[in-house]
Amino acid sequence: MRSSFRTLALLGFFACAGAMAFALFLQYAKGEVPCPLCIFQRIAMIATGLVFLAAAVHGPRAGGRWAYTGLAALTALAGAALAARHVWLQALPPGQIPGCGPSLGFLMQMLPFHEVVQLVLKGDGSCAAVTSTVFGVSLPVWTLVYFVALAVFAVSGTLFMGGIGRDRR
Repeated sequence: MRSSFRTLALLGFFACAGAMAFALFLQYAKGEVPCPLCIFQRIAMIATGLVFLAAAVHGPRAGGRWAYTGLAALTALAGAALAARHVWLQALPPGQIPGCGPSLGFLMQMLPFHEVVQLVLKGDGSCAAVTSTVFGVSLPVWTLVYFVALAVFAVSGTLFMGGIGRDRR
């Protein structure tokens, strides 16, 4: 039996919610302080989850499914790009790691938003530090894999399981 588009979108939402729950668990139960790039990745995860949730609630037909699919894939790929930048920073040799900068909260108070984004995307020493791993792999690598999987899930769900152009709910 094929899954409906709404069910697949709801699964995507729960996948994003689960990732956010894990991030919050690490922060509040394990004391892991997120760096600025981690926070931007969280924003991308929340955005992807909200697109999936909107798709599940709306339950669009044909063209609307592709609109939600495109938005979900776009937000997931933006998150993947942020995670890839994070992985790259962590792979730098010690002499090339940028120095640590001020906190994201301080930057938001002192600078215009576009300058904050530029600084965060450059990264700093706090983003380059590998503070924890899961099965020996850093969290940004897992996040990169997860975002790519979400993008693939969004597109493949619409292509194969949701039924292209079908009016199934």
